[in-house]
Amino acid sequence: MSYSTRILTALKEKNPSQNEFHQAVEEVLISLAPLFDKEKKYEKHAILERIVIPERQVIFRVPWVDDSGKICVNYGYRVQFNTAIGPYKGGLRFHPSVNLGVIKFLGFEQILKNSLTTLAMGGGKGGSDFDPKGKSDNEVMRFCQSFMNELYRHIGAHTDVPAGDIGVGGREIGYLFGQYKKLTNRFDGVLTGKGLNWGGSLVRPEATGYGCVYFAQEMLKERGESLEGKVCTISGAGNVAIYTIEKLYQVGALPVTASDSKGMIYDKEGIDVALLKEIKEVKRESLESYAKIKKSAQYTPVSAYEEGCNGVWAIPCFAALPSATQNELSQKDAKILLQNGCKCVSEGANMPSTNEAIELFLQAKICYGPGKAANAGGVAVSGLEMAQNASMNPWSFEVVDSHLHRIMESIFANASATAKEFGDPTNLVLGANIAGFRKVADAMIDQGVV
Repeated sequence: MSYSTRILTALKEKNPSQNEFHQAVEEVLISLAPLFDKEKKYEKHAILERIVIPERQVIFRVPWVDDSGKICVNYGYRVQFNTAIGPYKGGLRFHPSVNLGVIKFLGFEQILKNSLTTLAMGGGKGGSDFDPKGKSDNEVMRFCQSFMNELYRHIGAHTDVPAGDIGVGGREIGYLFGQYKKLTNRFDGVLTGKGLNWGGSLVRPEATGYGCVYFAQEMLKERGESLEGKVCTISGAGNVAIYTIEKLYQVGALPVTASDSKGMIYDKEGIDVALLKEIKEVKRESLESYAKIKKSAQYTPVSAYEEGCNGVWAIPCFAALPSATQNELSQKDAKILLQNGCKCVSEGANMPSTNEAIELFLQAKICYGPGKAANAGGVAVSGLEMAQNASMNPWSFEVVDSHLHRIMESIFANASATAKEFGDPTNLVLGANIAGFRKVADAMIDQGVV
């Protein structure tokens, strides 16, 4: 039994029912096999045995009172996975689907993603099964304050720096930071994604979406292609999707879809970014409202999707940019995309494609950018926000965006060079995983058995 297989088998036995975590680890360990054949030191130092177990995981209750006076209770999580190359860094996700397995998958992915950025950040993740949808501002505030009443004990500017994720935007970060400041009597860079008036960074809201498009450009450039004039399909309607769409227009592409938990829109004239922002960021309404206003748009509810498929991926496109959530692109979806001539998939979400879908993309040798590389722009700018906080010197939009662009170019170059080193030049999954892992693993060896 190979080193990777042995560790994966033991992991599944000791962590039953954590399917997303198993999936994330399996995807990485399979692609690391050539590295372990070449370098025996990682098995000698038991790196896999250590890297798949968090350094610390905290689970706590979050009691809060809704507007009717009812006492509500949610789970809170913070999984601090690895600090070999820097303090824990990773978002907070507030969504009903959140459980320990989901947080562990996200935290494990974050280790390698943060490593690829070249910034000094370790891997961590957190969140709650609280659903901010349909809650008043006061209810969200009370929940965030209760959540921080426990979380503040475990975080710090040089210890663990959370950020936003699904369900955690500027409003939630504001409430969380305010309570942290009250509890600790400190004003420091303990959270990223802050408001611009109190320590936030320009480009942070745009970073994941912009970075995903920059990564797609790099993949295509190597093959003499570009996004200019090309039809693109995007899933999601949150922060990542909105700014992916915005950047696609800036590079001359035509983004034609968006989706939420209730359905999708297909607008053959191109998604109206201003209208999408109004509906999702201001009114917080379903995308069905978009189709009622924009007559060129066709709305399809989830109930009308073909079984086992996401309706977004049935629209013919040159490039697909999954920007919603994990496992939103199945093997069946991948087959449809390839049959319709899709040449590029750049992942804005975390682990949006199933392992079976990934295998089809790799076999077809299209441009495929895995999430830990393609969506690293968000955490990269979070790292840049930390640098600005430490220096007390805010940077202009142009400066931050240029840093982001260079980081995404560097991530692609590193992943591509590593893939070529191991004899599989189009396999950026292999390249990104090995490149990210080697940096962390070598640091762990240097620091001893801790």
